Amino acid sequence: MRAIRLFFMVALAVFLIIVALANRQMVTVSLLPSNFEPLVGGQWALSMPVFLALFLAMVFGLLVGVVWEWLRESHLRAESSRRAQDLARLEREMGALRRDHGRPKDEVVAILDANLTPAPRPQTDSLPAVR
Repeated sequence: MRAIRLFFMVALAVFLIIVALANRQMVTVSLLPSNFEPLVGGQWALSMPVFLALFLAMVFGLLVGVVWEWLRESHLRAESSRRAQDLARLEREMGALRRDHGRPKDEVVAILDANLTPAPRPQTDSLPAVR
């Protein structure tokens, strides 16, 4: 499994290097249309190689996807946390019941329980003879 992961990482690195070498031209990336620049003041544009713009767009998309899924699954994490708390509470209750079950009972109840249990019958090896 480790060799497959290493092979995949090397192949991905080679692919990204090839894409970067093929797209070295400079491009200007503007955050706002040129008509809005006088309204907000300053220049909202950067010049960078095409491969860098492409890689930044992929990283931005990946981050947006991770945050989106984290927010979407928040109710599942909350439910899991609630169930884990319920399970811990039930395990504590079961532990307390197990500890209390082995304790000696009230003396009167213990005497009554001892008297209510039937005494063992003596075993007879032979049946009485009928005459």
